[in-house]
Amino acid sequence: MTTFLAYSSPAAGHTFPLIPGLLALQARGHTVHLRTAPDLVETARAAGLDAEPVAESILGIEVRDYEARSARQRLVRGFEHLLGRGPAEAEDLKRAIAQIEPDVLLIDVNAYGAAVAAQAIGLPWATVLPSLLPLPGAGIPPYGFGLAPKGGLAGRVRDRVLWRVAERLYGQAMLPGLNRLRAAEGLPALSSPIDHLHTPDRLIVLSGDPLEYPRADLPPHVRFVGAQNWDPPTPPTPPADAPAWLVEDGDPWVLVTCSTEYQGDEALAAAAVEALRDEPVRVVVTLADAHGRALPSAPNARIERFVPHGPVLDRAVAVVCHGGMGIVQKAVGAGVPVVAVPFGRDQPEVARRVAECGAGVVLPARRLSAARLRAAVRQAIARRPAAQAAGVRLRASGGPGAFAAAAEELAPADAGAPAAQAVWSGPVR
Repeated sequence: MTTFLAYSSPAAGHTFPLIPGLLALQARGHTVHLRTAPDLVETARAAGLDAEPVAESILGIEVRDYEARSARQRLVRGFEHLLGRGPAEAEDLKRAIAQIEPDVLLIDVNAYGAAVAAQAIGLPWATVLPSLLPLPGAGIPPYGFGLAPKGGLAGRVRDRVLWRVAERLYGQAMLPGLNRLRAAEGLPALSSPIDHLHTPDRLIVLSGDPLEYPRADLPPHVRFVGAQNWDPPTPPTPPADAPAWLVEDGDPWVLVTCSTEYQGDEALAAAAVEALRDEPVRVVVTLADAHGRALPSAPNARIERFVPHGPVLDRAVAVVCHGGMGIVQKAVGAGVPVVAVPFGRDQPEVARRVAECGAGVVLPARRLSAARLRAAVRQAIARRPAAQAAGVRLRASGGPGAFAAAAEELAPADAGAPAAQAVWSGPVR
């Protein structure tokens, strides 16, 4: 059997999607260790994993991209903070390797220092990406702009030009810090940010059809393994149980949720309370790290820091969210239509995929108002049949077993790993 070390950036939205696949690896007889944020360690242990905290020095560098005044500044600041954690991540990973002596490393995509150190160390390793694949390909719109696919000569020209623009923008934000990390580990500099995603032995993407566009030229090291949805327990309520207030008779529910990694999106929660106060629905708002921010009140609205989303989605007619990959995949997988209001990060791309597969609608954050959001929710609810069809496709695109099989491809030949099952490598035209 194989010993796996999974190293996550300290964010719930990156740790929680790892848990189903890591549990699947354990169920196959492998030894699995997880490094994550200190406040998530007990949650991971309660799920059944051996977990320890990442170094406190990593937590001292907060991602504060929400303070930026423009999309470009937000991009630069976000990478500045993530890459600023790099030296501490590299040393933390090396300490964990010395303690555990793993055979395989699974490194979260946002842990740049750990990824660079993993490449230098030379153990078999994978980058784990809990979002959409940001690599160019035939017919794939340029990443970061939230654009729909466009065919014909005009589409090919647009994509070629804007992929170069995207590569330049991301390169300006990423490459100075990334190449400093690489130099510290004795690795050559990269000339493109895209090259960073070609450094691991495997790139395990926690997504799939219909949120991923069909690719005819998928790089051979990429594995799409489908959505990896997981809800942490909320004591004393088991994760599979619904709170008493949720199952009371009444109007159907709309779930409104903010980012688990704070980004200043409480305006979405406030607009949703106003938009839906007179609609024939009940509203539950989960604020996560925005908890405690001032919001309007409404007789049909309930404000919580966190509620397991699964039981709410079982009873919801729509989800209003920031377009984060976690909640979008949960909603799409459950066949619940989405109103995505992207604020930044990967959210414009995720929101566009929601609209393209028919699972919901997009409302740009700059156009957010109670009236527009109310209209968007009504429009999304009318798309429920298409959302349910998208859910069937997403549920068929993979799951924890596919994650485990992809990770097992990296197991040493003498480790006694069971034969890997077929892994869905992406939709093909």
